[in-house]
Amino acid sequence: MKLNATLTTIIAGLLIPIAATAAGPGPASPAATPFDIGALRVTSLTDGVYVLPNDGKIFGADVGPKAVAEVLKAAHAPTDQITLPVDALLVRDGTHLVLIDTGLGPKVGGVLLDSLKLAGVTAAQITDVLITHPHPDHIGGLLTDAGKSAFPHAKIRFSSIDWAGLQQQSGMADFANAIAAQVEPFEPGAQVTPSITSVPLRGHTPGHVGYEIVSAGRRLLDIGDAAHSAIISLQKPDWTMGFDSEPQVAKDNRRATLVRLAASHEMIFAPHFPYPGIGTIVTDADAFAWSPTAGADGVLRK
Repeated sequence: MKLNATLTTIIAGLLIPIAATAAGPGPASPAATPFDIGALRVTSLTDGVYVLPNDGKIFGADVGPKAVAEVLKAAHAPTDQITLPVDALLVRDGTHLVLIDTGLGPKVGGVLLDSLKLAGVTAAQITDVLITHPHPDHIGGLLTDAGKSAFPHAKIRFSSIDWAGLQQQSGMADFANAIAAQVEPFEPGAQVTPSITSVPLRGHTPGHVGYEIVSAGRRLLDIGDAAHSAIISLQKPDWTMGFDSEPQVAKDNRRATLVRLAASHEMIFAPHFPYPGIGTIVTDADAFAWSPTAGADGVLRK
């Protein structure tokens, strides 16, 4: 992996200031951060941010906001809310131009398409869209403002169980119908492009998957939402996350995944960790910590 600029420089200027009382999706400046995995060029893309209150309903749902605030304070982070980037990953895999997840979508201010333009790519050029799981901040960008498919020439790949779940979800019929002709489900663990294999990470949703990218002996795992916060999810991986559909399964998978990654030092992409979301997991006493890359190979910004 080739990385040059400082992470501080990358983060500075990325987020448009958000009011302290704001909650929900927020805007971000388009950005594209390219780097190499073996012979593959991979690019982290900004879509938006999501602000969550520390109210005991999402992070640390089983321990309460006071315990969460203590962890945040120890990390010198705000204690009343948690701000999560919403990012996606572009992979140039031979003849495949692959987008992993699609962000919040244009209806709530997602800027993924503008970030793609910075990477020199249009939506019409994408050949494969790989979805980690069907939550709004990962599939919102599959549709345009007009409710049409945003990536008209792409195969759209979901795990079979999550695609079935999306089709059965109340209020999602029009969404599913708009993309159904392009969807090709797969079983978790299946290879989906020449260099990318899905990795079962059940718990956040029943069919949640990550994607492992392998080239020339190098590898990177897109962990999807196996972990959300670079602070809380790593320091307290056994705490309940309110967005997890199977909380205990998610906890077990989160800890097992973090143990494996800390031992292997494998590079990961975490779409909700500080942009560009590239780094490694390290052990920290009986917990874990985030070791971000030192920077990026030419950060592109609008």
